[in-house]
Amino acid sequence: QLDLVESGGGLVQPGGSLKLSCTGSVFTFHRYAIAWFRQTPGKAYEGVSCITTSGGSTNYADSVKGRFTISRDNAENLVYLQMNSLKPEDTAEYFCAAGPTHRNVDGSFTCSVVSSDYANWGQGTQVTVSS
Repeated sequence: QLDLVESGGGLVQPGGSLKLSCTGSVFTFHRYAIAWFRQTPGKAYEGVSCITTSGGSTNYADSVKGRFTISRDNAENLVYLQMNSLKPEDTAEYFCAAGPTHRNVDGSFTCSVVSSDYANWGQGTQVTVSS
C-alpha cells in the first residue's frame, strides 16, 4: 500500500504562484509514475500533469501548459507541481496519484493523465485563486 500526502495548497491572488508537494510512504516510490489531478465540486477529476518514474518524461493538460511544471526527487520520495500565473479557474482540490508508467509505440516511456489508470491517491490539498 502506497500512502500519498499532498501539501502546499492555499489562497493566492490571480497571477500568483504556489508549489504543491506530494510525498509517498514506501521505498518503492521511485517505481511509480505520479500524476496530479484536480477536482471542483460536482465535476470529474481533471488530469493536470504526470511524470514518469525517472522524471524523463512529463505530460500536461493544455489548460496548464507553460504555467505549471512537474518535477520529482526520488531520493526524497517527493513530486512537486510548481504553479505559476494562476487563474481563478485553477481553483480546485488537487490530488496526487501513483500508477504505472506506459510505453509509447516507439518504446519510449510516457505517463497518463487518465484518472482510471491510478490506484493510489492522496487526500488532496485545496488551491483557491481569488482576489
